[in-house]
Amino acid sequence: MNLHPFKWRKLGLVFCPSGETPWMKSHAAVPIAENLGGDLFKIHFSSRDDHNRSHTGYLVFDISRPDQILDISTEPVLVPGKLGEFDDSGAMASWLVIRQNIKFLYYAGWNLGITVPFHNSIGLSVSTQNDEYNRYSNGPIVDRSINEPHFCGSCCVLPGDDFWRMWYLSCTEWRMLNGKPEHRYHIKYAESNDGIHWQRDGLVSIDYLNDQEHAISRPSVIRDNDRWKMWYSYRGQSYRIGYAESDDGRSWKRLDHQINLDISPSGWDSEMIEYPFVFDHKGQRYMLYNGNGYGKTGFGLAVLE
Repeated sequence: MNLHPFKWRKLGLVFCPSGETPWMKSHAAVPIAENLGGDLFKIHFSSRDDHNRSHTGYLVFDISRPDQILDISTEPVLVPGKLGEFDDSGAMASWLVIRQNIKFLYYAGWNLGITVPFHNSIGLSVSTQNDEYNRYSNGPIVDRSINEPHFCGSCCVLPGDDFWRMWYLSCTEWRMLNGKPEHRYHIKYAESNDGIHWQRDGLVSIDYLNDQEHAISRPSVIRDNDRWKMWYSYRGQSYRIGYAESDDGRSWKRLDHQINLDISPSGWDSEMIEYPFVFDHKGQRYMLYNGNGYGKTGFGLAVLE
């Protein structure tokens, strides 16, 4: 394992919605980077409308000048589904895979609840040209099951020469706290031959450290030489970004103390940091992440020194 902690240097806030666009009234959560060639990147993110429903849009920036937005979507890429479908209350993109010129955009579909606030599941939207995404199906590709009775959420998907791997949020229980239902979810692991049909054996990749920890989410995985590395969010009182390593991608060792990236003394990420997306470009490793309010204050960029 690494002997020296990482040192991430924050490059600042990239984008926060101004409230002028109906489907993008607030939030820019769960950012995903897609390289368009050279230093240009398209960043998908999830916003909310007046009814608090998630829509997925994007912006384009030059990573050497991340404070200058070059383009921004006028229409959403993903919209909530029809009444009663798994995503009728929101479609929040969480991972993008490009495989043989086909783009697989995995997303968390939101349903609102009565006994508990919400129920999530994982949907898939596919694009083959012009970046126009179409839902693979009207139902989710990963949902609650006989062994996972609550819900599944944000995922990271990496196709390999042997099979596809997925790390995903899995809810283990709801419990009443001060008269309100509070979820507990951690990160589990699944495998697939096609990125659509998934074998889930209940394998836990990142588990709770203690009883106070009740949310572990948004895994972001990279294969580095002989080992797998994962960044994720974990929450007791408020979200922080954690880090883990694995020899096989299945069982992981948490090394949160090595992350060396924390909240700022003031400003947009002074209360929490969460939802990391880690990617490499021209020999540098970058991280997109959210700050206060689960993305309400937008997303920023950091670089590994």
